[in-house]
Amino acid sequence: MIDPKARPDIEAKHIALEGVLKCGKTRLAGLLAQRMGGKVVLDKPENPYLKDFYEERDGAAFLAQLVFLVNRYHQQARLVQRDLFEERILCDYLFEKDKIFAFQTLTDDELVVYEKIYGVFSERVPKPDLVIYLQISLPTLVKRIGRDGTPLEKNVSEKYLQDLIEAFDYFFFNYQASPLLVIKSDDLDLASEADLEDVLDQIRNMKKASLFYVPPSFAARDGRRK
Repeated sequence: MIDPKARPDIEAKHIALEGVLKCGKTRLAGLLAQRMGGKVVLDKPENPYLKDFYEERDGAAFLAQLVFLVNRYHQQARLVQRDLFEERILCDYLFEKDKIFAFQTLTDDELVVYEKIYGVFSERVPKPDLVIYLQISLPTLVKRIGRDGTPLEKNVSEKYLQDLIEAFDYFFFNYQASPLLVIKSDDLDLASEADLEDVLDQIRNMKKASLFYVPPSFAARDGRRK
């Protein structure tokens, strides 16, 4: 059901949200869909090799990465088949993010194979009209995993999590394929009407260039800490 305060004035029809685990992208996608109208497309977490990957079994990282890549490609291909301009799409992942994880986990030999497959797939997936990157810090990520993480996530080392955050930051620092809105999300309060409305204003006013955005509630809390 679309919120009565929906924002049909927002032009972007295909919006992708990204960030490391526990950044809030899925929840934000749902809230934006209510306010803007549109369909939420969720990344599929099912992967028969994920448990083996977290347990660091030989070859599991490569198999898990290929399953994620193929699943994401098929999902994105279906978005092309249905006319994206008929309905707004809010996707809680960016197809290119698959490569971030691949470079974090695969060996050089595995990457050679992976990149050949990725290259074929990437040419056939649609580019979003807008990408939103929810940026969080390591302390926030560790806190959220401790509070809400699965047993597998809680076994992941802080070193890996820090490397992952740095890889995401580096990727989006250099990202130019679509307009990019970077939101400092450590203290983004998605239960706050003011924060959500301000995010909607940022989306509505997005141009072709990238924008870094700090929510007002974060700035206020940061000011009180000084």
